[in-house]
Amino acid sequence: MLLAVGVVWARAQWLNYPAPGAPRTRDGKVDLAGKAPKGRDGKPDLSGLWRVEDASIEENRRLFGDEVDGFAVPGDNPGTFSKYSLNILIDFVPQESAMRPEAVELLKQNMAKRPTEAPTIRCLPQGVPRGELFNYTPFKLIQATGVIAVLYEMDGMFRQIYTDGRKLPEDMQPSWLGYSVGRWEGDTLVVNAAGFNDQSWLDTMGHPHSEEMRVEERFHRRDFGHMDLSVKIEDPKMYTKPISLKVTEVLVPDSDVLETVCAEGEKDRRHMGK
Repeated sequence: MLLAVGVVWARAQWLNYPAPGAPRTRDGKVDLAGKAPKGRDGKPDLSGLWRVEDASIEENRRLFGDEVDGFAVPGDNPGTFSKYSLNILIDFVPQESAMRPEAVELLKQNMAKRPTEAPTIRCLPQGVPRGELFNYTPFKLIQATGVIAVLYEMDGMFRQIYTDGRKLPEDMQPSWLGYSVGRWEGDTLVVNAAGFNDQSWLDTMGHPHSEEMRVEERFHRRDFGHMDLSVKIEDPKMYTKPISLKVTEVLVPDSDVLETVCAEGEKDRRHMGK
């Protein structure tokens, strides 16, 4: 299940460079419980480097078995990954499976080819919302007037969330990260995304999606260092009901995204089938 994790990762490029304006404790560390910042428009400023909160190793062992952390290496322990990055349907009991027969068949195919053909092994993007749920690497939000940029360290990919009032295009050309528009509901940013291709996986396990998938994300920065993220996935071609989940994103203070080029010097894939 976890063989898709195979890229050497360093946590930051500007390590320990003090972020200006960040609230700090007496010892100089960033106060993650400090007040959430506001932009010039009075809305919460979501800018920062974020990473989904680590899970409990004990809880993941209960859910997935002892092998969940069997692939641990220094700086990378799958036993601490968000349960949703491992299995997006983990909250569904087998008797209430939301998968249509088409999705079941595609999942079987993906699981069979996962050791050598998973998108991440082939250095392809993780897609949405997996990029915000994957503990292995962080993502950076840069909030500006009319648009929020999302920089993913894992893929070297970027995403734009337009907040200038535009609607999703009627004629969307399928792509890895689709199209995203956002609006504010109080202090919560609500993002609607669509226009995805069907090549990315929703999780490490290999759950598929179709080009009909639509994703709603709700970002709420509750304090300086913690952001609540609620996700709803709707894909009537693959699933009989929406997939909903909630996670906490934690600020990675005084840090930055690292340039990563997955295919550069890649030597893992040739050994995966062995």
